[in-house]
Amino acid sequence: MSPIIQTSSNNAKEDTDPGLIKRTAVLVYGLTAYHIGVTGLMWIILAMGGLAPIGFSPLQAESSVVAMMINLGLITLFGLQHSIMARGWFKQWLETWLPKSAERSTYVMLSGVFMSIAIYFWQPVTGIIWSVDNSIGQIVLWAAYAAGWSYLFIATFVTNHFELMGLRQVYLYFKGESYSPLPFTRKYMYRYSRHPMMLGVLVGIWALPVMTVSHFIMSSLLTLYIIIGVTLEERDLAQQFGETYKAYKKEIAALIPNWV
Repeated sequence: MSPIIQTSSNNAKEDTDPGLIKRTAVLVYGLTAYHIGVTGLMWIILAMGGLAPIGFSPLQAESSVVAMMINLGLITLFGLQHSIMARGWFKQWLETWLPKSAERSTYVMLSGVFMSIAIYFWQPVTGIIWSVDNSIGQIVLWAAYAAGWSYLFIATFVTNHFELMGLRQVYLYFKGESYSPLPFTRKYMYRYSRHPMMLGVLVGIWALPVMTVSHFIMSSLLTLYIIIGVTLEERDLAQQFGETYKAYKKEIAALIPNWV
């Protein structure tokens, strides 16, 4: 994610006086969406480390080729949802059906749903890519795994976790206050990486003492999605913030400081 959280467009209009019932309903919707989104995220975090079940649907492929095709389809489905819903034209369309304040919550909720679908229907593929038996190596990799996901969460709070997850928007709507976008920020890890959240994900999905073929496929597909997603987001940010972001892009690496 970038240092600016892209939320609802400014063209859509909120109800001038939606009433307490509607404002409460939107707040409950946002809170529910938050929990669904966080559940999906925590599931993938734990599943990648082998700490939660993955691929336990009763529908199982009969061959590795079919399994890989299904897995590709699952990640593609998640990637399409994640990317299409982040585009400005889709937000404008969605806001014709929902209050503008609920747009981000909808994105968060469906991200959790589609990630959970991918994990549940994931097709296991047997085999081990690598297995680190050395105790020091295991400690280092587990530490990197924990550090990567922690880095992701910390980055969400450096920007604004509640904005990113849609809670700020529904809360302001509930209070009857106008929404105002957050200012551009480049504090802490954003001084070294334009997308520290994605960097944290990459570390988290690859720093594993035991890398099964199933996990390797998921890590590879998620990495491909991140590359595509970051490319699309960079284009949107350059259009939205113009020279400010273009200058930031020239100065700061996308993921790894002083490299990529």
